[in-house]
Amino acid sequence: MRHVIAIDQGTTGTTVLVLDENLQVRGRGYQEFRQIYPQPGWVEHDPEDIWSSVTAALALALKDIDSKTIAAIGITNQRETSILWDKQTGKAVHNAIVWQDRRTAERCAELKAQGKEARVKELTGLTLDPYFSGTKVQWMLYSVPGLATAARNGDIAFGTVDSYLLWRLTGGAVHATDVTNASRTLLFDIHKLAWSDELCELLGVPKAILPRVVPSSGETGVTKGVPGLPDGIAIAGLAGDQQAALFGQACFLPGDAKCTYGTGAFILMNTGDKAVASTTGLLTTVAWKLASGELRYALEGSAFIAGGAVQWLRDGLGLFTSASEVEALAREVPDSGGVIVVPAFAGLGAPHWRPEARGSITGLTRGSTRAHIARATLEGIALQNVDILRAMERDSGRSLGTLKVDGGASANDLLMQFQSDVLGVEIARPELVESTALGAAFLAGLGTGVWTDQAQISKTWREAKRFTPTVNRGWVKEHLARWDAAVAKA
Repeated sequence: MRHVIAIDQGTTGTTVLVLDENLQVRGRGYQEFRQIYPQPGWVEHDPEDIWSSVTAALALALKDIDSKTIAAIGITNQRETSILWDKQTGKAVHNAIVWQDRRTAERCAELKAQGKEARVKELTGLTLDPYFSGTKVQWMLYSVPGLATAARNGDIAFGTVDSYLLWRLTGGAVHATDVTNASRTLLFDIHKLAWSDELCELLGVPKAILPRVVPSSGETGVTKGVPGLPDGIAIAGLAGDQQAALFGQACFLPGDAKCTYGTGAFILMNTGDKAVASTTGLLTTVAWKLASGELRYALEGSAFIAGGAVQWLRDGLGLFTSASEVEALAREVPDSGGVIVVPAFAGLGAPHWRPEARGSITGLTRGSTRAHIARATLEGIALQNVDILRAMERDSGRSLGTLKVDGGASANDLLMQFQSDVLGVEIARPELVESTALGAAFLAGLGTGVWTDQAQISKTWREAKRFTPTVNRGWVKEHLARWDAAVAKA
């Protein structure tokens, strides 16, 4: 029996799954790492913390696995988080700047004022927002003394987290990224599938620091010097976390859509081999490219905070000690009592793109309780997604049928039922909600012949529960009207 390792490197921790050829989970490891907040709106990670979380999670997942049976490794990652490191020492020259970080909001506003956004969106499918990697890289290059010169001399390497882990896993032998991660940098032409000279010049990023771009599936390198792993294991799957989840949910047909509820909420719809330009504030992104040459694009909308809002209730307000307790607390009341939480702690993403927005709680009365706030927070997570999916329907010209869901917060039945109600569509939750890791495993397994094709993968996707709308449209309109008013004030 061959095994595939999936490394899912997320915003707050790293999960490693070991799957067999029948897609049964044979090993699992998880390791959190610290979050660094140097000042309001800034979010950083220590790359060494990231690497340590990967090796610790690998050790846990592999404790009962014969290393000789490991056929391949797939990597999926928090996407726009950006790292620069010294090519000689392998040491990061600055903390990683996390996708949630807003420090480049002013730079993005300057570029918009210069009339650059339309051209950037034409080439990249992205909007000018601090979310993406390009302005993060520019900030590091020109804020750390001597770094820009070192970069021009070719002494510095840039990568999103997949690229950094690939470098570490191969003992510094491979500096590469896949098309999905490249498509999130503001530096990549998604139509030519190549780094753009024009965009690199615009942001002052030397092409010498950029990784080689490879397909999402197919051998890219082999392990060397990794604690607990033998040398020579193929690393054959690379994809940003949301594209990996789309693949892991078997959303292989145009119109198939999924929502991943992680730290943020991320919705992707497969648009086939055409890059559909959005007119509603959504993103156009590469969904995957296989070694066979198959190329798929997607429309994407992101809400920066979803599960992160539940963590705030736990850590910031102390309403409970474990995130899993939020559902029971929210069920203590029949509704939110008019309380509305807009979880814009890191600004508003699609389709609003308001980096200056901040979280808010409105509708409070003397009768409001911690249960009302907990329920309103869950509702706010779902209501953000309504804005995104309605925009997605307009851009794609398709009505949403069933929405597949995954990620930690998708295990919350109250949240899923409310999501179904306000969207007016059915929600399908799979048996394995860790679809991000599953997608990385699929891509790696396809790249090494563990699985033959997508049809074989589709047969293995198993639904665990389905949620059906239970309310009338008048109820929905009332909720959406209150939500729109609250968002306008955020």
